[in-house]
Amino acid sequence: MGQPRLLTPLRPYNQRDEMAGIIAVANQKGGVGKTATTANLGTALSRLGHRVLIVDMDPQGNLTASFPVQDRICTTTGTLLREPRTDVKVVNVRNGLEGTLDLLPEREASLAEAEASLANKLGKEFRLRDVLAALGNRYEFVLIDTPPSLGLLTVNSLVAASRVIVPTEARFFSLAGLEGLRETIEGVRYYNPSLKILGILLSKLDRRLNEEKEVADYLRQQWGDLVFETEIGTNSRILKSASSAQPLTDIQGGAKAAELYLELAREVLARG
Repeated sequence: MGQPRLLTPLRPYNQRDEMAGIIAVANQKGGVGKTATTANLGTALSRLGHRVLIVDMDPQGNLTASFPVQDRICTTTGTLLREPRTDVKVVNVRNGLEGTLDLLPEREASLAEAEASLANKLGKEFRLRDVLAALGNRYEFVLIDTPPSLGLLTVNSLVAASRVIVPTEARFFSLAGLEGLRETIEGVRYYNPSLKILGILLSKLDRRLNEEKEVADYLRQQWGDLVFETEIGTNSRILKSASSAQPLTDIQGGAKAAELYLELAREVLARG
């Protein structure tokens, strides 16, 4: 595993600095697979040869805990939001890949503190956008794991992103969350007119259950091609991968789930 790398100091946002693929993984509902999607899609894109940065914007820090970086000295996302001219230190979290997978971590409640301290600040919605803009063209894809809320941290993620991936369970009570997120995206377009939904991902899906099969079919009827063809089924190996901070390919029986995320990565690349 590589040592943390010091990047250039932050500089003012410039539209020309935008990277091609800043993708927020968002849904205000918890437990729908946002973190697993961010971690495993990032890994899959890296396996396909791309330079990828994953960003932990959830105060719970579950994305950071999915990788063995707890003892590394890195810049936290909370620090960068509070002190935007701080030097950016990312950590490489995957070796032996064709591409690059780096992480900008969260830990020690730095994001919760940042959210509170920014409440009355001017331009608070643009902090993450400016942090990522300062990275220039170092990465082809940046994936942002967002918290299960529609507060300032999620708004920062949506303002910074060009696209949104929406993981959702195939449950009837999850449908209202999709509508709520769509309304939020419409509101955020006041700050970020180019923001679009890249796709809706059926996550933790069990088609053996009648309700989930019906909801999955309903989503495809209502949202059409916006729903990814790839479906991520419920799989204990995905949970084990996160809890043990190991890639799916290192988990016994995890190869099938890893292949699904490769299929998702290819769909993301095809949609652009």
